[in-house]
This record gives sequence, C-alpha cells and structure tokens, in this order.
Amino acid sequence: MPTAHIALGSNLGDRRATLASALAALAATPGIRVTAVSPVFETAPVGPPGQDDYLNAVAVLETDLLPHALLDTCLAIERAHGRVRSERWGPRTLDLDLLTYGATQLHDDRLTLPHPHMAERAFVMIPFAAVSPGHIMPDGRTAATTAASLDSTGVNPRADLALA
Repeated sequence: MPTAHIALGSNLGDRRATLASALAALAATPGIRVTAVSPVFETAPVGPPGQDDYLNAVAVLETDLLPHALLDTCLAIERAHGRVRSERWGPRTLDLDLLTYGATQLHDDRLTLPHPHMAERAFVMIPFAAVSPGHIMPDGRTAATTAASLDSTGVNPRADLALA
C-alpha cells in the first residue's frame, strides 16, 4: 500500500482532543492504517492577526485509497469536526492537509502532490521530519535537511500533548 503523509492542525476549541479524534477517524477508515504520528508542536498562527496558537502534527498512513478519495476522507473528517472554510488562513477547528502520497506527482484543480508549500513551512516540516527524516523531498534533500533549513521560531514541542 502507498504511504501518505497528512498534516494535522487546530487552533480552536480543545485542540489536542480534536487532533486525537481526527487521528482516530483516519484510523477507523477502511483502507487506512496509521503507522506513525509525530510529536505535537504548538505553533504561532500564520494569517489574520488575533488568532490563537495552533497545535500541529503529521501522521504517516498506509492506504489503498487513491489520492482524491483520501483527500475526500480528510475533508469529511474536517467537516465532522466543525471545519468551516470562510476565511483564507483563518482560525479552524481542524485542518488536514494531504502532503504526500507515495511518489505520486499530481496537479489538478483539487489536489497538488506533493503539497506545493510544505517545504517552506516549519510548522509542517518539523513534525514531518520527526516521523520521516529520510523522506526525499522534490528538490532531492531529505525532510530532516529541509526542516533544519527553516526558521523554527514559534514552533515549540509539546510532549505533554502527545497523540500516540
């Protein structure tokens, strides 16, 4: 089965409970097996001012769902957790981003793989590198090297909020 990486984020409500519930929903989905979960990081928000900090993590999945079906599953889990898409970069109960799907490269009106901005975002790459440090990024560097090259200011480990 292909390996996929999903970024999880939340900055509204009980953030840790929301992330744990989203992981449980992924694990309960036929055709998905969660194989690893990164540590949780508390991160400064990106976007409109006045938002609370996020909790972020990355999950590694083995799945026989095709990429668009996996995306649809993520979107359904977001909706089930009260996600409303009203403001770009705005606060959210849950954000699930499909980062990678095996070696698949894809670009259409719904999905781009690998995620086009993941290598620029410390709040994604630091947890990604924690679970898949040797993953080869599109530019040929490893996830660990990519994460180490980013400014980690505002990305703080929260061992007390572990999901796994």
